[in-house]
Amino acid sequence: AAVNLDSVRSGNTAWIDQFKNALLPSLDDDQTEASAMDWAVHFIALPWKLIFAFVPPTDYCGGWLSFFSGIIFIGLLTVFIGDLAALLGCCMGIPDEITAISIVALGTSLPDTFASKVAAVEDPTADNAIGNVTGSNSVNVFLGLGLPWMMAALYWANAGPTDAWKAKYPDMVDLYPDGGFIVRAGDLVFSVGIFTFC
Repeated sequence: AAVNLDSVRSGNTAWIDQFKNALLPSLDDDQTEASAMDWAVHFIALPWKLIFAFVPPTDYCGGWLSFFSGIIFIGLLTVFIGDLAALLGCCMGIPDEITAISIVALGTSLPDTFASKVAAVEDPTADNAIGNVTGSNSVNVFLGLGLPWMMAALYWANAGPTDAWKAKYPDMVDLYPDGGFIVRAGDLVFSVGIFTFC
């Protein structure tokens, strides 16, 4: 396959610009100088801005390199945030289940809420807001829940009943002698109540 050198040069320039932009505070179109609040927000966001500046621009490989790099970065960030939430819950004496349906759920839903609000305000028909909510919920349900469950089911189908699995689910050994992915039924009303309250 032929390489488009103009696209590569444009990508190199855009990638350098990403790092330059990450090192400076974000300004509105009508702003010429950053305020004290702009600098404060900039320093809080600086590590994240620098980390995500490593995602290559869309000029390379028709945008696919940027897409897959972004997915990898989001996955790593998700692991990091999940661990932080578990540590916070541990320090506060909150079980992981409550942390997941309150703090983590709130943290993942608020950005979508604000994006939908902005879309509703700026779009005359508010179609983008509805599309944003629908798309976000679809991704959360189908990928956020479905993909990990599918991976866990495939893993446990291949791993079989390990000693740790037998110790954790002694009442399931007779029902599922070949092992499997077990999810205990919980109290859905309690989970929804906690989520709604938070």
